[in-house]
Amino acid sequence: MDATATIEDRMRAAMGDLTRAERQLASHILTHYPVAALGSITELARASGVSNPTVVRLCQKLGFKGYPDYQQALRGEVEAMLVSPLAKHDRWAGGVPDTHILNRFADAVVANLQATLGQIDHAEFDAAAALLADPGRRVFAMGGRITHAMAEYFVTLMKNVRPNVTLLSGMSNTWPPALLDMAAGDVLVVFDIRRYENSVLQLTELAVEQGAEVVLVTDRWLSPAAAHARHVLACHIEAPSAWDSTVSLLVLVETLLASVQDRTWEATEGRLKRLEELYARSRFFRRHR
Repeated sequence: MDATATIEDRMRAAMGDLTRAERQLASHILTHYPVAALGSITELARASGVSNPTVVRLCQKLGFKGYPDYQQALRGEVEAMLVSPLAKHDRWAGGVPDTHILNRFADAVVANLQATLGQIDHAEFDAAAALLADPGRRVFAMGGRITHAMAEYFVTLMKNVRPNVTLLSGMSNTWPPALLDMAAGDVLVVFDIRRYENSVLQLTELAVEQGAEVVLVTDRWLSPAAAHARHVLACHIEAPSAWDSTVSLLVLVETLLASVQDRTWEATEGRLKRLEELYARSRFFRRHR
């Protein structure tokens, strides 16, 4: 087994050689990666429905002495994922190819899109879109320091498609009024990629207490908010930059919007026509010469 491969890659590569219980355990870890394996061995075994010895055997098949050795390596990988932007830049800049940044960045973005679209579960995506299209549910959205812009973009366009869509601020003092209006069955769309933010997790937990259904758009290592989400859509975000790329998140958002529009077109068509009339009356856009 390639010792330079990530733990996630090693686990996926080993799937064919695992017993039924070990595959069940590995699938649970990968579905909730890496959060599932950061706790005790007893917690992991109980959550995945296997025995403690099964956890140990899986770790050994992956090339580790046991669970503590496996967990130490996993924590090292997690720490590397969450390094500061400055340290991240220092790490990749030393060995970059000699090609132009436009090509290198484009290659990374295309690879991210291919990997993201290849791993998105169609049933999960469709279920999330159905929630967002349900007129009986109000929709709320929020993001973190970087992903707030994605949440704002989502809300701006979703307001054109259907009513009762609200952008939540990252400021915690604005949450109580929003939560006051949040009812059971409403939908909270959460955007959270590494480095995961406590404020996002806190609001997610509060919304779930209100009975909201959470749709989480995150990266492939999964935000801690995934533990509270009904639907999780994970994206690949690595790029030759001090910051991760959000292009795959943007494509996912626009595809979700298109799916919701298709599901609600009978009502959305009239809504869009009325919106265009209002834009025309207010002379909002410049006329073409």
